[in-house]
Amino acid sequence: MDEATRTRIEAATFRRLLQHLMHDRPDAQNIDLMNLAGFCRNCLSRWYGEAAAEEGITLDKEQSREIVYGMPYDAWRAEHQREASAEQVKAFDQSFAENVGKRD
Repeated sequence: MDEATRTRIEAATFRRLLQHLMHDRPDAQNIDLMNLAGFCRNCLSRWYGEAAAEEGITLDKEQSREIVYGMPYDAWRAEHQREASAEQVKAFDQSFAENVGKRD
């Protein structure tokens, strides 16, 4: 597979992931994503901003988050975010401790 084709496929896959998280599964809480996979929408938005910076494009945190969330972050939180349970917080603390050295 040539590089341009691979890039198009990866871009389409990323757009599908965002579509899924925005529209199909806005109920999937960030803390659950972090606990299960070690990343969440905020991680995706940070990675997006970092990739933009590598291309000489400056996006602030809120701009990157709006791209990933499909709306302003505060609006998403008000509409979709639930209070984390004590069990979720405990699992997050454990997951974070395990993954902190594995960050790229």
